[in-house]
Amino acid sequence: MEALASSASWPREASVAVMGHGAGRVLYGQVWEDADVLIEALDVRPGDVCLSIASAGDNTLALLARDPSRVIAIDRNPAQIFCLELRVAAYRTLAHHELLELVGSRPSNRRSALYTRCRVTLSPDARRFWDARPHAIERGIGSEGRFERYFELFRTWVLPLVHSRARVERLLRDVSLDERVRFYEAEWDTWRWRLLFRVFFSRFVMSCLGRDRGCFAYVNGSVSAPILERTRHALTVLNPADNPYVHWILTGSHGRALPYALRPEHFETIRNNVDRLECRCQSLGDFLGAAAPRRLDRCNLSDVFEYVSPAEYLQMLERLTVACNHGARLVYWNVLADRTRPRSLADRLRPADEVASSLHARDRAFFYRRLVVEDVRCC
Repeated sequence: MEALASSASWPREASVAVMGHGAGRVLYGQVWEDADVLIEALDVRPGDVCLSIASAGDNTLALLARDPSRVIAIDRNPAQIFCLELRVAAYRTLAHHELLELVGSRPSNRRSALYTRCRVTLSPDARRFWDARPHAIERGIGSEGRFERYFELFRTWVLPLVHSRARVERLLRDVSLDERVRFYEAEWDTWRWRLLFRVFFSRFVMSCLGRDRGCFAYVNGSVSAPILERTRHALTVLNPADNPYVHWILTGSHGRALPYALRPEHFETIRNNVDRLECRCQSLGDFLGAAAPRRLDRCNLSDVFEYVSPAEYLQMLERLTVACNHGARLVYWNVLADRTRPRSLADRLRPADEVASSLHARDRAFFYRRLVVEDVRCC
């Protein structure tokens, strides 16, 4: 896809190229990776050229708050590109509080009217895509993805079997670490909580309702056990009162907490920099196959390596070391599959393990087993 035009409208040629891949469906209505961790890990500098997996667009837009010269957003699913495009239209068109309403971070009874204002700046294909989903607009576009609907099932049908609304509200109080640990151990961590959590977040249920079966192709061992342990960390060591991801899972909105790109202090900077965003509907492998050498400085790779074989992972890493400048940084997450730089690339990639470990301990999007940070060394 061509770069976003300063006229606030994407070129028609770009839109047609996207639709050539098929309309797709929204898998993620919002990004479930902690942008605060990502921003600190990437350490974006003014003038950097960034590559970012688009997903729903939140973390890609967060990069714009750090004043890069260019952000290239890629996603093989055109529906995710349309999610990003609608967010860009909202930054261009709406006030900050209206953006929060459209996303679903705040209650609203006027989301259709807000969308109508954004609609005129969308490409024709994005307009058709969202015009066909009025219910998604009314619910808040952050609720649209398959993953969000999975959490909605958990919040609506599973959580009430374990904990009352009053207990959920108590969990989200801003209290000390000692109080959080006592509450979790005495009231939250019941046998019923552990049992239903393990069932609902099992490989079988997640593959049927939350994520595609292909996401587990390279995963061995238990799926729910490590997620349960990370959940305990998020609800005790970290403060759930300040965690937008916990708030959304348990309440369906961000509450008093907001992800990085939705905070008021970043709104104007992102709005002013959206013309530096370029979107392409293609896979990471296809992008790297055509990428010019020594162009990228920072790469937000999400958890894309979870879904490819070790051989494909190695090939993409090798291509990244060619596409990146010396000193460039790669950041990505492991959920369940183990993906870190192999020894064969030791001369070209240097792990920043201390940075990764420190940031992972503070990662509020608690599903991930490991944060990986690696620096490129050109031969």
